[in-house]
Amino acid sequence: MSSAPAGRPAVSAALRAAGRDAWAAAVSHPMVRAIAAGTLPHPTFRRYFEQNVRYLEDYARAIALATAKAPDPGALDVLSRFLRQIVATEIPANLAFLARLGGDAGRLPGLAELHPVTYAYTRHLLHVCASGSCADGLAALLPCQWSYGEIAQPLMAAVPDDPVYADWIRMFGNAEYDALVAETTGLLDRLAGPADAGQRARLSAVFSISIRYEGDFWDMALAAA
Repeated sequence: MSSAPAGRPAVSAALRAAGRDAWAAAVSHPMVRAIAAGTLPHPTFRRYFEQNVRYLEDYARAIALATAKAPDPGALDVLSRFLRQIVATEIPANLAFLARLGGDAGRLPGLAELHPVTYAYTRHLLHVCASGSCADGLAALLPCQWSYGEIAQPLMAAVPDDPVYADWIRMFGNAEYDALVAETTGLLDRLAGPADAGQRARLSAVFSISIRYEGDFWDMALAAA
């Protein structure tokens, strides 16, 4: 990870600090607390996965768009592994969780059936990653990846007895996931010019929108109960 100039925080840390209220609302959401306690009703989590599989499919497409703009081999390596985490690990895991909860992968919502929050969040990601720079794309993508790691890490000390919730927490609360988050945030720090005020304002706006949608996604899932 590249270091910021003396006295100036890394770009990723500054973006997270600027959105601290929305970030805190997302990572300590009532649905997250219910998952941690193992008390969330299974039908609620099933409906979350029905939307989240579709979300992750477009999240993967957005990462691919950002990867196409990788400026050097190092960036290409990090982004390709980020994409593989979603395609090879998280989407299959979400489908497996859905099945364990009685859902049917053959009956996932189509485009017209996406919840408005799912649709709006994924359109935001795809638009930014298609029209902006690689750094812009990372600013849009990171709140999802980063916040899930932050949710899961403290829960690893006392996972719930329910195996569905325990396995979900373990998917994000491990050293490998934490290392990948460090690489993606470090890549944004390297690609974003810390002295470019215009770029910083754009990245902050993009990051803030994404973290707000993270909270909205939890709201949506919990309201379906």
